[in-house]
Amino acid sequence: MVCAPAAALGRGALWAAAWGVLLLTGAAEAEHGRKKVVHVLEGESGSVVVQTAPGQVVSHRGGTIVLPCRYHYEAAAHGHDSVRLKWTKVVDPLAFADVFVALGAQHRAFGSYRGRAELQGDGPGDASLVLRNVTLQDYGRYECEVTNELEDDTGMVKLDLEGVVFPYHPRGGRYKLTFTEAQRACAEQDGILASAEQLHAAWRDGLDWCNAGWLRDGSVQYPVSQPREPCGGLGGAGSAGAGGGASGGVRNYGYRQNAEELYDAFCFTSNLPGRVFFLKPLRPVPFAGAARACAARGAAVAKVGQLFAAWKLQLLDRCTAGWLADGSARYPIVNPRARCGGRRPGVRSLGFPDATRRLFGVYCYRAPGAPDPAPGGWGWGWAGGGGWAGGARDPAAWTPLRV
Repeated sequence: MVCAPAAALGRGALWAAAWGVLLLTGAAEAEHGRKKVVHVLEGESGSVVVQTAPGQVVSHRGGTIVLPCRYHYEAAAHGHDSVRLKWTKVVDPLAFADVFVALGAQHRAFGSYRGRAELQGDGPGDASLVLRNVTLQDYGRYECEVTNELEDDTGMVKLDLEGVVFPYHPRGGRYKLTFTEAQRACAEQDGILASAEQLHAAWRDGLDWCNAGWLRDGSVQYPVSQPREPCGGLGGAGSAGAGGGASGGVRNYGYRQNAEELYDAFCFTSNLPGRVFFLKPLRPVPFAGAARACAARGAAVAKVGQLFAAWKLQLLDRCTAGWLADGSARYPIVNPRARCGGRRPGVRSLGFPDATRRLFGVYCYRAPGAPDPAPGGWGWGWAGGGGWAGGARDPAAWTPLRV
């Protein structure tokens, strides 16, 4: 940054005051849901000034989003072709990953951003980045850096995603995951570790879970909407956020030794590109038959995150338990009723039943564009006759039969 001379202190104070007004105006507009318009004030020092939109931008998995960034400097002193524009993602407090670099006509995207990131290019001074086909991993903070010779400035943009937070533990039981294992478990269930901000938002939306889990920053927390003694008491110490007293809060264990300590995980997932549906064979199937049942419908057994996304974002409501890919049995309830597990909406869990028992149907996930080879009127049996034969035949040999 270039330090302002003493004679320019008056102009600097005026700039600071105008900057404050701009931020307050942008925040008010964001709160009312109006489109943000970013204005850049002209200085006289010739230094680079970068402005990004206040607050955050919101998208969903598969969407397209613009990360806004504009810059200004004294045009008479410099040409735009000599300016380097660089976007990076903050992966840790002191670590950054390259996203996109532009110098004149030369542009380059890095890693998973190749083919998805490009400059908006809306006139001189526009460094905004267009990001297509947004993924779960794109969530986070991005830094826009503009450099011209010895002068530079940066701005920060936060990309948030619409989605749902869900608690998770594997078949082995509760409190079995290290931090790395929690990351892997969420990825296997079509999610990522949730951020502290996402967990707090889920708590404000009513999430109540009395088991501590890892978050993406390495902290361990859990949300309590209905305070009770077994779940951290009635508030006070250990709760975070507004309403941490008798109204509950987010209990926080702080940052833990992630290579040694074991907890559950809080995962986050977003919009589904495909569809989750319930498949009910003529008879309930053991877990070993679930994959074949879905495959015969051009689908795969749904993951836990996919079922949560279908419940939250596609309003899937089914009062029938079904197998999921991790061996658990669950069902989604949008409209609560007494016979379907209580008064609150949510995804009900029956845990991890004996995989050999024929207890359930199965929740399947079909990717976008995949055809349905069995569009209704199908059951399960054995080709060549024999029917169910009292269930004595090997379920692995089942094939779809029209009934």
